[in-house]
Parts: sequence; C-alpha cells; structure tokens
Amino acid sequence: MLEKVIDILSEFTMLGKDKMSEQSSLVIDLGLNSLDVINVVVAFEEEFNIEIPDQKIKDLATVGDIVSYLKTYV
Repeated sequence: MLEKVIDILSEFTMLGKDKMSEQSSLVIDLGLNSLDVINVVVAFEEEFNIEIPDQKIKDLATVGDIVSYLKTYV
C-alpha cells in the first residue's frame, strides 16, 4: 500500500520517491499546498474507488496517515 501511495503522491511533487517515507509531511516535506492536497485526495478516491469525507482530509497530514486511512477503508 505504501508504494502505491508514494507512486500517486510523486505525481504531485518534485520530491523523488526515494525521499518519501511514512513520516513525510504532505505540506512541509512534499511541498503541497491546499489545492494540491485536494487533488491528491481526488486521485486516491479515483484510484481506490472510495470517498474521503471533507472532514477527514485535515487528518491526512503525512504519507503514513494516508496509508492508515486507506488500509482501514479499502
């Protein structure tokens, strides 16, 4: 799951896949802005055929947060 999450995130950042880990912050480490985060969420919704509620998006601060969420709901 982690590898798939990193693959998707790599489309939205200039940071190389080898520099990403579960502890990487979407905003601080990957340099995503709020619009980027929304686009990332949409990409995960499409890839995994799920809907991530708006109130949950603020809880997805790191790569690991996304992995945990997807493991729970996919």
